[in-house]
Parts: sequence; structure tokens; C-alpha cells
Amino acid sequence: MFFVIFFAVIGALFVACFIIEALWSPLQLLLSYLTPYFLPMEEQSLKKKYGSWAAITGSTDGIGKEYAMELAQRGLNIVLISRNEEKLNNVAREIEKQYSVKTKIIVADFSAGFEVYRHIEEQLKDIPLGILVNNVGVQYEYPTWLSELPQTKVWEIINVNVGAVTSMTRMVLPGMLERGRGAIVNISSGSELQPLPLMAVYAASKAYVRSLTLAVREEAAANGVHVQHVSPLFLATKMNAFSSRLLGGGALVPDARTYARHAVATLGRVRHTTGYWLHGLQYFAIKTSPEWMRIKIGMHLNKSFRNEYLQNSRAEAR
Repeated sequence: MFFVIFFAVIGALFVACFIIEALWSPLQLLLSYLTPYFLPMEEQSLKKKYGSWAAITGSTDGIGKEYAMELAQRGLNIVLISRNEEKLNNVAREIEKQYSVKTKIIVADFSAGFEVYRHIEEQLKDIPLGILVNNVGVQYEYPTWLSELPQTKVWEIINVNVGAVTSMTRMVLPGMLERGRGAIVNISSGSELQPLPLMAVYAASKAYVRSLTLAVREEAAANGVHVQHVSPLFLATKMNAFSSRLLGGGALVPDARTYARHAVATLGRVRHTTGYWLHGLQYFAIKTSPEWMRIKIGMHLNKSFRNEYLQNSRAEAR
């Protein structure tokens, strides 16, 4: 009888811990919004808390650009890092005109390999960076079997999605540790939660981002550096251009501006978030389902997106 009760208690504790962990993201997201209303003295500007400069990789489009806009709105000077100089200049002018902050652009192609980081480090050496947003990433053109994915694309995804977040974090972390403050925001993806057929390399790269972020967070926490893990689900951005359904957006598929407005509001308040409350609820539903089911659902969705893309491509070719 003792063993029956013992294992029943252990089982109940296990289930409770699992549910709490799965619910943690939407609960933290809710807390980040409610805290300023009930504990206004806890509110502190990002500029005062971390420093006056923020750098964003992949900052000329989508989430990266809107993160830059949101941080500039909060009074931070902005370093824009991306590969298209014309777009960088356009975004820099837009930020300076709208928010009256300083900007700096760094032209960098993250798919070029290790040498690009020497260039970035040289450009950043005199800037006491308070916030780094590791946003740059590469997605499949459309859902594709690994056996058909070009080797060049495989290595582009690995170089950018794995190499950039690792090298940029390693680059700025010593300065933040020395100053005793700073924030690193690593943009991952909900695809980190399970293997994802037809986007196998992309999902694996995001699982890496999650693992790296959680490890570095523990390393840096005692020295005043906040490391945030952000896991968005579907967004209406160019990275999902293979599906007109996703580009059309909706309540569950916010555009980049809506998403960034919600996500930046969580910075400094929570360590892990989906960045958007409805994504938090979806994240909970995903985490509480068996992995085999998630893989099957992912396969079904990606086959659907693949067929949509191929049908549209054939129609346009006629």
C-alpha cells in the first residue's frame, strides 16, 4: 500500500511540474503586462537598466526592423546589422527621423562565415552595447525534403542560424559581464519543440538556439546579464512567404509590428517567452501533446504549405 501511495504522489508531482512548465510562458507573458499596473515602482526603462545602445541583427525587415523601432521608441540608440546597405540606410534614416536617436549601420553577410565577425567586432569596439537582439535567421524557401535541399542551403542555415547567435553572443558577453549589466535576446522559434519534417535543418538549428540560450543564461545570471529566450510561432513575415495563408495574417499569425510591440514589452521582465500571448497558449498546447503527435502534425502542415507553394508556382509559370 505504501508503494502505491508513494508512486501515486510521485506521478502527481510529475504531472504538476509538467503542467507548470508548459504554462510558464503564457503566465510570464501575462505577468509582464500586469506588473507595471500593480507594481509601478518596478518599472525601469531599458536604457537605464541595460545601457544606451542596442544592436539588432537582421534588422532591415520583419521582426528585426520592428524590434529596432520599438527599442528606439524607448530612447535607445540603435546599431543595425544586416547585409543590404541600401536597406540599412533607409531604416537608419527612418529611426533617426521618427525617434531622434543615434544610429549606426554595419554591413555584414552572416552567411559569409567567420571573417564577418572580425568586421562586426571592429565596428562595435567603441560602443558600450547594452542590448543585443540575435534575430538574423534563414528559413527554407518552402518546405522541402532533406534529400532535395541544396547543400548550399543546408550550410547557409547552419552558418546563419547557429553561427550568428553563437558568435554574436560570444562577442558582446565579455563587455556586458565587465560592466555588470546587459541583455541578450535570442530569437528562436516554436519549431524548437520537436523535430519538424520538411524543415528538418531549420528546426534543428532552433533547438540549438534554445539550448545555447538556456546554458548562457545560467553562466551570466550572477553577473547581472539578462539572457532572454524568445520563441515565436507563425508570423506574417517574408520568412513565411511560401504560404499566402500565413502572409495573410490573423489573430494567431500577427504581423511583425504587432509581434515586436508585445515581445519588447517582456524584455527585462521574463526569461522565456513566446512574445505574444496567443502564441503562449499555442505553445502550451504543443508542449502538452506527445512528441510523436507534434511530429505528425508538423509533417501534415508542412506538406500542406509545400503543396500550396508548388501549386502557386505552377500557376505563375503558365
